[in-house]
Amino acid sequence: MKSNDTILIITRNLPPLVGGMERLNWHIADELSKDHQIIVISHSQAKFEATPQTSFYGVRLNPLPLFLLLTFITTFWVCLRQRPDILFAGSGLTAPIAVFWAKIFRKKSIVYIHGLDIGTDHLFYNWLWIPFIRSSDQIIANSSPTYDICISKGICIRKLSIIHPGVSYPPKPKNDQLIQQLINQYQLQGKQVLISVGRLTQRKGLNEFIDLSLSKVIDKISNTILVVIGDTPNQSLNKNLQSKELIIATAKKLGIEKNIIFTGNISDDDILTSFYYLADVHIFPVKHIPEDPEGFGMVAIEAAAHGTPTVAFATGGIVDAVQHGKTGYLIENQDYQKITNSIIEILENKASISEQTCMQYAEKFAWYHLKSKFEKVIVSL
Repeated sequence: MKSNDTILIITRNLPPLVGGMERLNWHIADELSKDHQIIVISHSQAKFEATPQTSFYGVRLNPLPLFLLLTFITTFWVCLRQRPDILFAGSGLTAPIAVFWAKIFRKKSIVYIHGLDIGTDHLFYNWLWIPFIRSSDQIIANSSPTYDICISKGICIRKLSIIHPGVSYPPKPKNDQLIQQLINQYQLQGKQVLISVGRLTQRKGLNEFIDLSLSKVIDKISNTILVVIGDTPNQSLNKNLQSKELIIATAKKLGIEKNIIFTGNISDDDILTSFYYLADVHIFPVKHIPEDPEGFGMVAIEAAAHGTPTVAFATGGIVDAVQHGKTGYLIENQDYQKITNSIIEILENKASISEQTCMQYAEKFAWYHLKSKFEKVIVSL
């Protein structure tokens, strides 16, 4: 394919919806728009945050069947009028639409696959969606474990490649005044700060971490505070959620509710950056759920970009996002005692993980590398 092809991106996952997939698709559109004409079909609210170089077509977000139907019709209309060279599905959800119309109009298709896109055991999805994904001209996996699942689902290895999600690098510089404001606002003076960043779902395992690990960390280091950044996602297609109320109830049972702070979702990049800087450890206690895998773990890269180490369970794509012993620790087999010990080790000996090493590792995932990685896939079509 040519470097100036017209690419139609079809996805439900764009801001203002919150999540790693949403940020990724935004940056894919932004980076590819530097050399290509980009057309985007997504939910109507995404129009207000779409990159200015793109043409945008919005459809209704909910209910999901209506979104898919309207997207299917809009894709046909766009293909008929503008004849894009490549149809790109930003996740497995829109893969049938991209692949179907690409074949009808004799164009090329690319599908970007996240962990749940291919790891789900949903019978109807596996019956309808997976064959369309297999039929795409190119399939991009977001991590090496996702790549392995693709192979196990019968996807041709010659079509497969890996492109990890990215991170803004270099990060915004430290704003000492804002950091101090946050310390004062949340009474973090003299505290050891753990942060959790992400949606409250069963897979993220925050409630289990508080129950089986955090209380032990606090027993050892009493001034430890966990700052939870994120909330239960209202628009998520994954309904296996954990509520703030459930987590608070668990903390109260253990008598540590005063050691946990909920900020809710943070859309202000300056505030989120400041939390990454002031944190001592980013915790990522994702549970191993084969039918609901963690696709990558971009928040671990974001933490590393700010010099903050991550302690996580070694499951799904997290194994690509954390370099064991250098940018944090990967804990096997859901070993809560070991994750407790690793957190305590970092809190008691902050020099054990180098800020500089964390930042150097994160640079490999900078968004500005994304375009060249995608160009290799596009040229191969």
